[in-house]
Amino acid sequence: MRVANLPKIFLQASPVLKKIQQAGFEAYFVGGCVRDLLLGKEPHDVDIATSAYPAEIKQIFKRTIDTGIKHGTVTVLNQHRAYEITTFRTESSYQDFRRPDHVTFVRSLNNDLQRRDLTINALAMDLNGQIIDLFNGLQDLKQGIIRAVGIPHERFHEDALRMMRTVRFASQLSFTIETQTLNAITENAPLLKHIAVERIHEEWQKLLLGSYPQKGLAPLLETKLYCYCPNFAEQKAVLKQLVNLPQLKFNSVAAGWSLFGYLAQLSITEMIKLLRAWKSSNSLIKSTTAAIQATRSVMDNKLDQWQMYSLGWSALQVACENVNLLGKNCSLTAMQQQYQALPIKNVKELAVTGGSLITSLNLKPGPQIGELINNLEKAVVTGRLPNTPERLLQQAQKLVLE
Repeated sequence: MRVANLPKIFLQASPVLKKIQQAGFEAYFVGGCVRDLLLGKEPHDVDIATSAYPAEIKQIFKRTIDTGIKHGTVTVLNQHRAYEITTFRTESSYQDFRRPDHVTFVRSLNNDLQRRDLTINALAMDLNGQIIDLFNGLQDLKQGIIRAVGIPHERFHEDALRMMRTVRFASQLSFTIETQTLNAITENAPLLKHIAVERIHEEWQKLLLGSYPQKGLAPLLETKLYCYCPNFAEQKAVLKQLVNLPQLKFNSVAAGWSLFGYLAQLSITEMIKLLRAWKSSNSLIKSTTAAIQATRSVMDNKLDQWQMYSLGWSALQVACENVNLLGKNCSLTAMQQQYQALPIKNVKELAVTGGSLITSLNLKPGPQIGELINNLEKAVVTGRLPNTPERLLQQAQKLVLE
């Protein structure tokens, strides 16, 4: 098969491949960029594999960075763009189910493609758009099948994260995992405990953001791979609920986590504990917990002005999406109108500040100032006071004298 008209991203990289070839070596586009091209998707970047060894690449190009030279990767800077060039390689045994004990550079593209995880990722393409397919990856792409290269058991022993990658691709592509590959995940699922939580979380987030999350969640359940995800062993029922929700689709990672937390009926403290077990960022924890609170309030018809203000628009938007997924109608337009109708959206819009209270009321700095601001803020948001300096100072004076 040959691709006639290559997208701009490949044409921009072509001079790099040509220069490698002019030096007497082979060079190809490989992996995900080729897969996405064949699926009609615009690749975000390109990966290049070559028969040239890292030292030879550094001789060919003047501007290079030793990105991962131990594993054969050198970054080449060309025309204000950076390209990762990786030498064809084979890998030894994997004692820790994560990294090869050692890497051997080779001159053969065939040997390099044999070590890749899935047939749809083991495709290569030359400068002329000719596809090199050694493992029937084109047929699997056409039929919507995810299949491990060679013997699945060996691929997952080499890197146990490949099992999470497999279910993640099912979510992103809406593909079906073929039987032998699925069975191998079931047999080797316990190996996932050898993988760093951060790497598992990255795949989980990509699964959540896939176009068809249920296609990834279903095999995650079926193979019991979920049992080896942080604190997920007892969450089978929640994952089943997610799989059974019609038209499941998340616009953010926080949305996925918040719906999970809501269905699991986790307290905010328990949700924070779970997210920390997954090594989540503080920003993700904050946005997720706010979205859970908003979802509960909307589902229970208890969302008031102060909650809308305190939780913020992002949380409210996620909550509305979650509520609709759960089968209860929530108008995002109506929600936005209510939010926009709030007198203020944050404390910076309050007509007085701590400084103005200190000056106008002759007060000393301290905790009292913060308490006054909080009191006035809530009064304005809930409509008990207009947001004017005069009325707010009057109320502050009253509170001070009480």
